[in-house]
Amino acid sequence: MPVIEHIDARGVVCLTLNRPARHNALDAALISALGKHIDRLRKHPGLHTLVLTGAGSSFCSGADLHWLGQAHGDEEAGRGLRPFATLLRQLHELPLATIARVNGPAYGGGLGLIACCDFAIAVEQARFAFTELRLGLVPAMIAPYVIARTGGHQARQYFLRAERFDARQARDSGLIDEVCAAGQLDTAVETLLQSLLQAGPEALAECKRLLSQICPVSADVTQQATKTSARVAASAEAREGIRAFLQKSRPDWAPN
Repeated sequence: MPVIEHIDARGVVCLTLNRPARHNALDAALISALGKHIDRLRKHPGLHTLVLTGAGSSFCSGADLHWLGQAHGDEEAGRGLRPFATLLRQLHELPLATIARVNGPAYGGGLGLIACCDFAIAVEQARFAFTELRLGLVPAMIAPYVIARTGGHQARQYFLRAERFDARQARDSGLIDEVCAAGQLDTAVETLLQSLLQAGPEALAECKRLLSQICPVSADVTQQATKTSARVAASAEAREGIRAFLQKSRPDWAPN
């Protein structure tokens, strides 16, 4: 099962991305399953907070390039990517408090999931990168949420340099809220939960709805970002970038 769900007596639900052998890479099945879970949570009575995490040693390595590389043409790429754009909006607008429990590395779309959460706690050994440009892709769909968290200038630095950075750098930029030792991750999440659970669940939901209205990501932005992602993902340059990555070689545009 691509996503594991657990709900405790306090109304805390944990969703675990469950493709550990692929570092929880996002493919059609995982995106669909996560979207369905989040949609059900929106309608589920008695819930208060969502914790999103990954199985195994990684949080989420971004798009599964084997899956993404199968698209032929803008239309097919768009059909594959639109559910991810919907998922990001669902997570961003979910009327529960949301915590990204970042148990390991996160790249590309995985960082988009983190940016859509209200809080993010990461282990100190986690590493991050927006690697899209080095693959001939564009981080279009996640950009609005990353910019909302880090600001436009920092997002430019992350997107254009496409370099790895560590958890403390992520914290300093606002992408991550707290960094802790691996053995302290559950304790840090529980401490935050204890604070959040003091809030009335109905008031919390109303506050989340209000925040989504005050700081919205418009449908027009989402649609344009998805079209851009699909067009670029179907390009010859993206095919070359994905080929090079999978074959552990340099793409034809990279200097030796």
